[in-house]
Amino acid sequence: MTIDLEGWAWLLLAVHIVLGVAAVIYISARRRPSTAIAWTLAIIFIPYVGFLVFMLVGFSSLPKARREKQQYVNNLILERTEGFDQLSHKDEWPDGLAGLVTLNSKLGALPMVGGNSVELLPDYVSSIHAMAAEVDRAEKYVNVQFYILVADETTTPFFDALERAVARGVVVRVMGDHLSSLMNPGRKVTLARLAAMGAEYHDMLPLRPWKGDYQRIDLRNHRKLMVVDGAVGFTGSQNMVDSSYNKKSNLKRGLRWHDLMMRVTGPVVREIDAVFITDWYSETDELLVLDTTPVVLDADPSRVDAQIVPSGPSFENDNNLKLFVSMIHLATERVSITSPYFVPEESIMMAIVTAAGRGLSVELFVSEIGDQALVYHAQRSYYEKLLRAGVKIYMYRAPEVLHAKHFSVDSDVAVIGSSNMDVRSFSLNMEISMMVHSEKFVQELREIEDGYRANSKELKLQEWINRPAKQKFWDSAARLTSYLQ
Repeated sequence: MTIDLEGWAWLLLAVHIVLGVAAVIYISARRRPSTAIAWTLAIIFIPYVGFLVFMLVGFSSLPKARREKQQYVNNLILERTEGFDQLSHKDEWPDGLAGLVTLNSKLGALPMVGGNSVELLPDYVSSIHAMAAEVDRAEKYVNVQFYILVADETTTPFFDALERAVARGVVVRVMGDHLSSLMNPGRKVTLARLAAMGAEYHDMLPLRPWKGDYQRIDLRNHRKLMVVDGAVGFTGSQNMVDSSYNKKSNLKRGLRWHDLMMRVTGPVVREIDAVFITDWYSETDELLVLDTTPVVLDADPSRVDAQIVPSGPSFENDNNLKLFVSMIHLATERVSITSPYFVPEESIMMAIVTAAGRGLSVELFVSEIGDQALVYHAQRSYYEKLLRAGVKIYMYRAPEVLHAKHFSVDSDVAVIGSSNMDVRSFSLNMEISMMVHSEKFVQELREIEDGYRANSKELKLQEWINRPAKQKFWDSAARLTSYLQ
């Protein structure tokens, strides 16, 4: 039998051309030019592998049914509560904040509301104990949602509190991201503990194709939040797990995560709960009752205006990206950014460089060490341009990993939450952010940043330019992968 090698070569060439043309036409639709170009080049130069990878992780929307649930709950939220538009200090808002509030309301369906108290919790273990203490005061329900949720020695006080709550008749609902649960030690122990106590647990974005549960594998629910009785809420950057994440590689390197959480009271807690209710509905088809009682604000001048901004692939827009870019352009004096994974989208990078060019004080806090090699090297590729623009970069000293995620402009507007300032958090992860207007709150955040600065090394331009050629190569190579999303 004679094999027609020439015929096979022409067939492979034809398939290659078809894949290339398809990439140009299909992939470029509704994608950023940089993302479309990256995928197109991958398919052209490594056609079969590139195509298979694209089919696996090239689609950044969640299934239509889930997006429809998001829109349904959004509509309920918009129509729900009398007095939910009341504010505490609108007469003190800086120019441009009203436009940001309107933007957030249109994107995430949640308004800015007054009458709130926000307490920053910068200590990792203390924040777990604070959440446990609040669970011990629960009378009706506890809603728990963490990207990573593990019953271990550090989180035992929290799980003990959940168990006591269930024993006295409190409804405890718990969600954790499915893929992160599979990738972190302790899943079986955690699920067994929750089942034994009688808590209701559901995976978020489960990957079970044999049951019809499937979407792009790296579309993840990255939110961290807890609500007790609709009256007290917690959210921020911290997962419910030991600060080493119990991973042998982290323990060997001595890595410990440093985070920032918030304890919140007031009407904005309803918005945190609404995010949980939406995700619960998406995973279970059970729509929990939204609190629609009239909002009545007290006259306490210490209360602050706050707004929850949910984001992710269940929305049509990159909600957090639009908020962050708009905030930077709003700034007139100072921009302070803390992000463990800093791989900025083009508009964010341009806004930061422009802010520095306008003469603003712009600073970026990142970690000296990284736990994810590709992201670590990709973000380093942006440092030279930032330093040349006049941005001050502070590298939090190893072996601690600065995992806090917050961002403030001038003296009275800040955003804290689960969102990194990277392409993944803008487009692929479901995130929760809270925007706060309060000079006192921002001052307290500045004091935490002063602590970061005291434990950081300031990166200097000439030192960075002179780093070894091998590091420059890996930084540039990793940058090319950041847009394959």
